[in-house]
Amino acid sequence: MTPEQVASIQALQKNVERVFYGKPEAVKALLVAVFSSGHVLIEDVPGIGKTLLAKALARSLACNFQRIQYTSDLLPSDVTGVSVYDPGAKQFVFKPGPIFANVLLADEINRTSPRTQSALLEGMNDFQISADGVTHPLPKPFIVLATQNPFEFEGTYPLPESELDRFFIRLSIGYPPREDELRILRDNVTMESVDRLTPVLTVREVLDLQAAAGQVRMDASIAEYILQIVERTRQAAGVDIGISPRGSLALYRGVQARAMIEGRDYVLPDDVKLMCKPVFLHRLVCRGSTDRGPNGHAARILDEILGSVPVPV
Repeated sequence: MTPEQVASIQALQKNVERVFYGKPEAVKALLVAVFSSGHVLIEDVPGIGKTLLAKALARSLACNFQRIQYTSDLLPSDVTGVSVYDPGAKQFVFKPGPIFANVLLADEINRTSPRTQSALLEGMNDFQISADGVTHPLPKPFIVLATQNPFEFEGTYPLPESELDRFFIRLSIGYPPREDELRILRDNVTMESVDRLTPVLTVREVLDLQAAAGQVRMDASIAEYILQIVERTRQAAGVDIGISPRGSLALYRGVQARAMIEGRDYVLPDDVKLMCKPVFLHRLVCRGSTDRGPNGHAARILDEILGSVPVPV
Protein backbone atom coordinates (compact mmCIF):
# COMPACT_ATOMS: atom_id res chain seq x y z
CA MET A 1 0.00 0.00 0.00
CA THR A 2 1.47 3.33 -1.10
CA PRO A 3 1.28 6.71 0.72
CA GLU A 4 -0.90 7.92 -2.16
CA GLN A 5 -3.40 5.14 -1.51
CA VAL A 6 -3.51 5.98 2.19
CA ALA A 7 -4.22 9.61 1.28
CA SER A 8 -6.95 8.50 -1.14
CA ILE A 9 -8.72 6.46 1.56
CA GLN A 10 -8.59 9.38 3.99
CA ALA A 11 -9.92 11.75 1.32
CA LEU A 12 -12.83 9.41 0.59
CA GLN A 13 -13.76 9.12 4.26
CA LYS A 14 -13.61 12.89 4.78
CA ASN A 15 -15.70 13.50 1.67
CA VAL A 16 -18.52 11.26 2.94
CA GLU A 17 -18.30 12.82 6.41
CA ARG A 18 -18.82 16.28 4.90
CA VAL A 19 -22.54 15.49 4.78
CA PHE A 20 -22.87 12.49 7.13
CA TYR A 21 -22.11 13.66 10.65
CA GLY A 22 -21.37 11.86 13.88
CA LYS A 23 -20.97 8.25 12.71
CA PRO A 24 -17.30 7.68 11.69
CA GLU A 25 -17.48 3.94 12.45
CA ALA A 26 -20.46 3.52 10.10
CA VAL A 27 -18.50 5.30 7.36
CA LYS A 28 -15.46 3.10 7.97
CA ALA A 29 -17.59 -0.05 7.83
CA LEU A 30 -19.00 1.13 4.52
CA LEU A 31 -15.50 1.68 3.12
CA VAL A 32 -14.46 -1.77 4.37
CA ALA A 33 -17.22 -3.30 2.24
CA VAL A 34 -16.25 -1.25 -0.82
CA PHE A 35 -12.59 -2.27 -0.63
CA SER A 36 -13.59 -5.89 0.00
CA SER A 37 -15.80 -5.96 -3.15
CA GLY A 38 -18.78 -6.52 -0.86
CA HIS A 39 -22.40 -5.36 -0.71
CA VAL A 40 -23.95 -3.38 2.13
CA LEU A 41 -27.37 -3.56 3.79
CA ILE A 42 -28.19 -0.44 5.81
CA GLU A 43 -31.12 -1.06 8.16
CA ASP A 44 -32.69 1.44 10.52
CA VAL A 45 -35.83 3.47 11.17
CA PRO A 46 -36.88 6.13 8.63
CA GLY A 47 -35.14 9.50 8.72
CA ILE A 48 -31.80 8.32 10.15
CA GLY A 49 -29.85 9.02 6.95
CA LYS A 50 -29.59 5.60 5.31
CA THR A 51 -30.12 6.87 1.77
CA LEU A 52 -27.99 9.94 2.41
CA LEU A 53 -25.03 7.79 3.52
CA ALA A 54 -25.31 5.45 0.53
CA LYS A 55 -25.69 8.32 -1.94
CA ALA A 56 -22.79 10.25 -0.36
CA LEU A 57 -20.50 7.28 -0.97
CA ALA A 58 -21.75 6.89 -4.55
CA ARG A 59 -21.19 10.60 -5.26
CA SER A 60 -17.66 10.33 -3.85
CA LEU A 61 -16.71 7.72 -6.45
CA ALA A 62 -16.32 8.62 -10.13
CA CYS A 63 -18.32 5.53 -11.04
CA ASN A 64 -21.50 4.74 -12.94
CA PHE A 65 -24.26 5.17 -10.34
CA GLN A 66 -27.87 3.98 -10.56
CA ARG A 67 -30.71 4.14 -8.05
CA ILE A 68 -33.79 1.92 -7.81
CA GLN A 69 -36.66 2.99 -5.59
CA TYR A 70 -38.17 -0.33 -4.54
CA THR A 71 -41.98 -0.39 -4.48
CA SER A 72 -44.62 -3.12 -4.23
CA ASP A 73 -45.25 -3.12 -8.01
CA LEU A 74 -41.61 -3.31 -9.11
CA LEU A 75 -40.82 -6.26 -11.42
CA PRO A 76 -37.59 -8.28 -11.70
CA SER A 77 -37.12 -7.02 -15.28
CA ASP A 78 -37.20 -3.44 -13.92
CA VAL A 79 -33.97 -4.35 -12.14
CA THR A 80 -32.12 -6.64 -14.54
CA GLY A 81 -33.37 -5.47 -17.94
CA VAL A 82 -35.62 -6.77 -20.68
CA SER A 83 -35.37 -8.09 -24.25
CA VAL A 84 -37.14 -5.87 -26.79
CA TYR A 85 -37.93 -6.81 -30.37
CA ASP A 86 -36.02 -4.71 -32.93
CA PRO A 87 -38.02 -4.62 -36.20
CA GLY A 88 -34.99 -3.44 -38.18
CA ALA A 89 -32.71 -6.22 -37.03
CA LYS A 90 -35.65 -8.67 -36.83
CA GLN A 91 -34.46 -10.00 -33.50
CA PHE A 92 -34.78 -9.40 -29.79
CA VAL A 93 -32.23 -7.00 -28.29
CA PHE A 94 -31.40 -6.94 -24.58
CA LYS A 95 -31.88 -3.57 -22.91
CA PRO A 96 -29.81 -3.53 -19.67
CA GLY A 97 -31.55 -2.50 -16.46
CA PRO A 98 -30.17 -0.27 -13.71
CA ILE A 99 -28.26 -3.18 -12.17
CA PHE A 100 -25.61 -2.59 -14.84
CA ALA A 101 -23.76 0.03 -12.79
CA ASN A 102 -20.67 0.26 -10.61
CA VAL A 103 -22.69 1.41 -7.60
CA LEU A 104 -26.36 0.43 -7.30
CA LEU A 105 -28.50 2.05 -4.61
CA ALA A 106 -31.40 -0.29 -3.85
CA ASP A 107 -33.52 2.06 -1.77
CA GLU A 108 -36.00 0.48 0.69
CA ILE A 109 -35.36 -2.95 -0.77
CA ASN A 110 -37.78 -4.69 1.61
CA ARG A 111 -40.77 -2.74 0.28
CA THR A 112 -40.96 -4.96 -2.81
CA SER A 113 -41.95 -8.60 -3.22
CA PRO A 114 -39.48 -11.46 -2.55
CA ARG A 115 -39.60 -12.28 -6.28
CA THR A 116 -38.22 -8.85 -7.19
CA GLN A 117 -35.78 -8.86 -4.27
CA SER A 118 -34.31 -12.08 -5.68
CA ALA A 119 -33.55 -10.38 -9.00
CA LEU A 120 -30.30 -9.21 -7.38
CA LEU A 121 -29.13 -12.69 -6.29
CA GLU A 122 -27.13 -13.71 -9.36
CA GLY A 123 -25.57 -10.28 -9.77
CA MET A 124 -24.52 -10.03 -6.14
CA ASN A 125 -22.94 -13.48 -6.10
CA ASP A 126 -21.60 -14.04 -9.60
CA PHE A 127 -21.32 -10.45 -10.92
CA GLN A 128 -23.37 -11.36 -13.96
CA ILE A 129 -26.98 -11.44 -15.14
CA SER A 130 -28.62 -14.22 -17.18
CA ALA A 131 -31.47 -13.29 -19.50
CA ASP A 132 -33.03 -15.38 -22.28
CA GLY A 133 -30.20 -17.90 -22.06
CA VAL A 134 -27.47 -15.28 -22.44
CA THR A 135 -25.05 -14.26 -19.68
CA HIS A 136 -24.22 -10.56 -19.36
CA PRO A 137 -21.24 -9.60 -17.15
CA LEU A 138 -21.66 -6.68 -14.76
CA PRO A 139 -19.11 -3.84 -14.69
CA LYS A 140 -16.29 -3.81 -12.15
CA PRO A 141 -16.42 -2.75 -9.43
CA PHE A 142 -20.03 -3.72 -8.72
CA ILE A 143 -21.38 -2.76 -5.30
CA VAL A 144 -24.97 -2.91 -4.06
CA LEU A 145 -25.88 -0.42 -1.34
CA ALA A 146 -29.32 -1.44 -0.09
CA THR A 147 -31.42 0.31 2.54
CA GLN A 148 -34.37 -1.14 4.41
CA ASN A 149 -36.75 -0.30 7.24
CA PRO A 150 -37.14 -2.66 10.22
CA PHE A 151 -39.55 -5.52 9.55
CA GLU A 152 -42.16 -4.39 12.03
CA PHE A 153 -42.96 -1.42 9.79
CA GLU A 154 -46.08 -1.86 7.66
CA GLY A 155 -45.60 -2.81 4.02
CA THR A 156 -42.25 -4.58 4.35
CA TYR A 157 -41.19 -8.07 3.21
CA PRO A 158 -38.31 -9.88 4.96
CA LEU A 159 -35.32 -10.57 2.73
CA PRO A 160 -34.74 -14.30 2.09
CA GLU A 161 -31.84 -15.86 3.99
CA SER A 162 -30.00 -16.56 0.73
CA GLU A 163 -30.00 -12.85 -0.12
CA LEU A 164 -29.09 -11.72 3.39
CA ASP A 165 -26.03 -13.98 3.24
CA ARG A 166 -24.90 -12.23 0.05
CA PHE A 167 -24.62 -8.91 1.83
CA PHE A 168 -21.07 -8.45 3.06
CA ILE A 169 -22.12 -6.36 6.06
CA ARG A 170 -25.28 -4.99 7.62
CA LEU A 171 -25.17 -1.56 9.26
CA SER A 172 -27.47 -0.15 11.89
CA ILE A 173 -26.76 3.57 12.07
CA GLY A 174 -28.71 4.81 15.09
CA TYR A 175 -29.45 8.38 16.09
CA PRO A 176 -26.59 10.91 15.82
CA PRO A 177 -25.01 12.43 18.95
CA ARG A 178 -26.75 15.61 20.10
CA GLU A 179 -23.96 17.96 18.99
CA ASP A 180 -23.87 16.40 15.53
CA GLU A 181 -27.64 16.60 15.17
CA LEU A 182 -27.33 20.30 16.02
CA ARG A 183 -24.78 20.62 13.19
CA ILE A 184 -27.24 18.90 10.85
CA LEU A 185 -29.84 21.52 11.75
CA ARG A 186 -27.44 24.47 11.45
CA ASP A 187 -25.96 23.29 8.14
CA ASN A 188 -29.39 22.26 6.79
CA VAL A 189 -28.01 18.97 5.45
CA THR A 190 -30.26 17.59 2.68
CA MET A 191 -29.93 15.47 -0.45
CA GLU A 192 -28.98 18.68 -2.26
CA SER A 193 -25.90 18.79 -0.01
CA VAL A 194 -24.98 15.30 -1.24
CA ASP A 195 -25.41 16.34 -4.88
CA ARG A 196 -22.74 19.02 -4.38
CA LEU A 197 -20.10 16.44 -3.42
CA THR A 198 -17.30 15.92 -5.94
CA PRO A 199 -15.74 12.51 -6.71
CA VAL A 200 -12.40 11.75 -5.05
CA LEU A 201 -11.71 8.23 -6.41
CA THR A 202 -11.84 6.87 -9.94
CA VAL A 203 -12.90 3.35 -10.97
CA ARG A 204 -9.25 2.39 -11.48
CA GLU A 205 -8.29 3.64 -8.01
CA VAL A 206 -11.13 1.68 -6.39
CA LEU A 207 -10.00 -1.52 -8.15
CA ASP A 208 -6.38 -0.90 -7.12
CA LEU A 209 -7.41 -0.41 -3.48
CA GLN A 210 -9.46 -3.61 -3.59
CA ALA A 211 -6.37 -5.43 -4.80
CA ALA A 212 -4.22 -3.76 -2.11
CA ALA A 213 -6.64 -4.86 0.63
CA GLY A 214 -6.15 -8.47 -0.41
CA GLN A 215 -2.38 -8.10 0.13
CA VAL A 216 -2.65 -7.03 3.79
CA ARG A 217 -0.76 -9.57 5.92
CA MET A 218 -2.80 -11.96 8.05
CA ASP A 219 -0.90 -13.96 10.65
CA ALA A 220 -1.84 -17.64 10.82
CA SER A 221 -2.88 -17.24 14.45
CA ILE A 222 -5.47 -14.58 13.53
CA ALA A 223 -6.85 -16.74 10.72
CA GLU A 224 -7.20 -19.53 13.32
CA TYR A 225 -8.89 -17.02 15.66
CA ILE A 226 -11.49 -16.24 12.98
CA LEU A 227 -12.12 -19.93 12.38
CA GLN A 228 -12.59 -20.64 16.09
CA ILE A 229 -15.23 -17.89 16.31
CA VAL A 230 -16.99 -19.31 13.25
CA GLU A 231 -16.98 -22.84 14.68
CA ARG A 232 -18.41 -21.62 18.00
CA THR A 233 -21.36 -20.02 16.15
CA ARG A 234 -22.18 -23.42 14.65
CA GLN A 235 -22.05 -25.13 18.05
CA ALA A 236 -23.66 -22.45 20.25
CA ALA A 237 -26.88 -23.31 22.08
CA GLY A 238 -29.86 -21.49 20.63
CA VAL A 239 -28.34 -21.07 17.16
CA ASP A 240 -30.11 -22.88 14.31
CA ILE A 241 -27.80 -21.72 11.51
CA GLY A 242 -24.23 -20.66 12.23
CA ILE A 243 -21.79 -18.79 10.04
CA SER A 244 -21.19 -20.30 6.59
CA PRO A 245 -17.82 -20.44 4.78
CA ARG A 246 -19.01 -17.39 2.80
CA GLY A 247 -19.36 -15.57 6.11
CA SER A 248 -15.93 -16.61 7.40
CA LEU A 249 -14.35 -15.50 4.10
CA ALA A 250 -16.20 -12.18 4.36
CA LEU A 251 -14.72 -11.58 7.84
CA TYR A 252 -11.25 -12.54 6.60
CA ARG A 253 -11.45 -10.02 3.75
CA GLY A 254 -13.15 -7.44 5.95
CA VAL A 255 -10.42 -7.35 8.59
CA GLN A 256 -7.80 -6.97 5.86
CA ALA A 257 -9.67 -3.96 4.46
CA ARG A 258 -10.17 -2.54 7.97
CA ALA A 259 -6.42 -2.71 8.63
CA MET A 260 -5.74 -0.98 5.31
CA ILE A 261 -8.18 1.83 6.14
CA GLU A 262 -6.32 2.32 9.44
CA GLY A 263 -3.08 2.69 7.47
CA ARG A 264 -1.59 -0.71 8.39
CA ASP A 265 -0.33 -3.51 6.15
CA TYR A 266 -1.02 -6.15 8.82
CA VAL A 267 -4.09 -7.34 10.74
CA LEU A 268 -4.63 -7.11 14.52
CA PRO A 269 -7.06 -9.15 16.66
CA ASP A 270 -8.93 -5.89 17.36
CA ASP A 271 -9.77 -5.69 13.65
CA VAL A 272 -11.56 -9.03 13.98
CA LYS A 273 -13.53 -7.86 17.03
CA LEU A 274 -14.60 -4.62 15.33
CA MET A 275 -15.78 -6.32 12.14
CA CYS A 276 -17.35 -9.41 13.68
CA LYS A 277 -20.84 -8.00 14.34
CA PRO A 278 -21.32 -6.08 11.06
CA VAL A 279 -20.29 -9.20 9.12
CA PHE A 280 -21.93 -11.93 11.25
CA LEU A 281 -25.11 -10.66 12.91
CA HIS A 282 -27.37 -10.79 9.84
CA ARG A 283 -26.10 -14.30 9.08
CA LEU A 284 -26.86 -15.87 12.47
CA VAL A 285 -30.26 -17.57 12.74
CA CYS A 286 -31.23 -17.97 16.40
CA ARG A 287 -33.96 -20.26 17.68
CA GLY A 288 -37.12 -18.39 18.59
CA SER A 289 -35.74 -14.93 17.79
CA THR A 290 -35.76 -12.80 14.65
CA ASP A 291 -33.94 -9.84 16.22
CA ARG A 292 -30.50 -9.62 14.63
CA GLY A 293 -29.87 -6.04 15.63
CA PRO A 294 -26.92 -4.79 17.70
CA ASN A 295 -28.84 -5.38 20.95
CA GLY A 296 -30.70 -8.56 19.98
CA HIS A 297 -30.33 -12.22 20.94
CA ALA A 298 -27.81 -12.92 18.15
CA ALA A 299 -25.62 -10.05 19.38
CA ARG A 300 -25.60 -11.44 22.92
CA ILE A 301 -24.58 -14.88 21.66
CA LEU A 302 -21.79 -13.35 19.59
CA ASP A 303 -20.58 -11.34 22.60
CA GLU A 304 -20.39 -14.56 24.62
CA ILE A 305 -18.42 -16.27 21.86
CA LEU A 306 -15.98 -13.36 21.51
CA GLY A 307 -15.50 -13.40 25.28
CA SER A 308 -14.76 -17.13 25.38
CA VAL A 309 -12.38 -17.55 22.41
CA PRO A 310 -8.75 -16.90 23.40
CA VAL A 311 -7.31 -13.84 21.67
CA PRO A 312 -4.00 -14.53 19.86
CA VAL A 313 -0.98 -12.65 21.13
